[in-house]
Amino acid sequence: MFRSIISIILFLLSFISLSAENYLLNGGQESVVKYKLIQKITPTPETVTIHLSFVEPQSFSSPTYSQKISDFSILSQYKPQNIEKWQDIHGNKIIKYTWENLHKPFEVTVNIVAENIVKFDQIETSAPFPVVRVPDETKAYLEPTEQVQSQSEVIRNKSVILTKNAKTQFDAVQKILTWIIDHMNYILNPDAYDALTSIRTGRGNCQNYSHLAAALMRSSGIPVRIVNGITLKKPYDVKIGKQVLTLNMAEGRHSWIEVYFPDLGWMPFDPQQTELFVSNRFIRVEVGRDNAETENDGLVHWTRQKGATAVISFQEFIESEFTSDNVSISATKQPYGPKKLLLLPPVSAGFSKIETPVIAEPVAFDQEIMATLKFDQEYVFGNLDFPQGVNFAFNRKSVGDKSGTSQKLKKTFLVETAEYATGSRQFCQIIIL
Repeated sequence: MFRSIISIILFLLSFISLSAENYLLNGGQESVVKYKLIQKITPTPETVTIHLSFVEPQSFSSPTYSQKISDFSILSQYKPQNIEKWQDIHGNKIIKYTWENLHKPFEVTVNIVAENIVKFDQIETSAPFPVVRVPDETKAYLEPTEQVQSQSEVIRNKSVILTKNAKTQFDAVQKILTWIIDHMNYILNPDAYDALTSIRTGRGNCQNYSHLAAALMRSSGIPVRIVNGITLKKPYDVKIGKQVLTLNMAEGRHSWIEVYFPDLGWMPFDPQQTELFVSNRFIRVEVGRDNAETENDGLVHWTRQKGATAVISFQEFIESEFTSDNVSISATKQPYGPKKLLLLPPVSAGFSKIETPVIAEPVAFDQEIMATLKFDQEYVFGNLDFPQGVNFAFNRKSVGDKSGTSQKLKKTFLVETAEYATGSRQFCQIIIL
């Protein structure tokens, strides 16, 4: 957020017409990442039991994004009294550690090595719309949930409007995502994360984008599952002619989606800006019908003596080391798509190109007139919804039962991020008053 007295007019040395922001990508990424998740827990004297659960990331393959996991381990400073392992209905492999009467501060560290590859070869899909072949094992991802209200009249009506002329599944998906990208605005800490709140307010974080995309697609008969994972803070460049676009994610927990195509299988999407892929800076951990079902990785549950009110102290840190990183990506801007940024591989499929109006070129400023202008009125701009004074290391709130003896700390998606970002290589910001 910026609050200042505007006394200088910034003018552009060159101006690119603001219109559609669809970019077709070529090339790819290949990286090997040593990833470490560190949790630090400080119990209270009244703590009786502490449970930490983790999900073992699985290898995954799709036509664009693949993840190969090796060297998974969990290291604990103190040996737990019990370790449980099970696999849930979505295939997530869950591990729960339990300590009893442990009152000392301690650490637990999860380690993996992830070999992530992204390829932007041309995708060919002829899946029709409405979808006609949904395997039994994917039908659960057509169901409404408390956070993905695909049966809601508001959601159904919007889905019908967006997809009414679509003949292919890709066309329907692209129409829905294009609308979401242009009508949703990112805020860090919304009041709620469900699809209905998202469509009514037009605001939210990654959970809102994912739930709204899933609701609109499920309502139209397209299977969608929610993915929880980690994004890593390592920028990469995309060449667009003589220009360079630098993309950089915040490091922390993230939510995205996977869409089922009968002829492609499960394809990853980040409803905030990508179709048919996610970058290799994503580590895929857990899947479910919504984010409430994907709560096991990083879940902290503890019990305390009756009448106790003190809450354990909890911190979570992420460390990553790219032992190899090969990136070669170029992009071609298309004359169609959303007003905001949408990245995707080249696709061979029947779809209608969504046109967006071109914003007229600005009239050249008269330098003599500019020299006489004075601006002394305060102007506030930027993301005014971005909260101040947030400690990102301590961003979880406890939820307890009626007796107050059983408490949970669920993971959050509160990460350091901003719509305006600077880096060591490029910085560009355009402000038009």
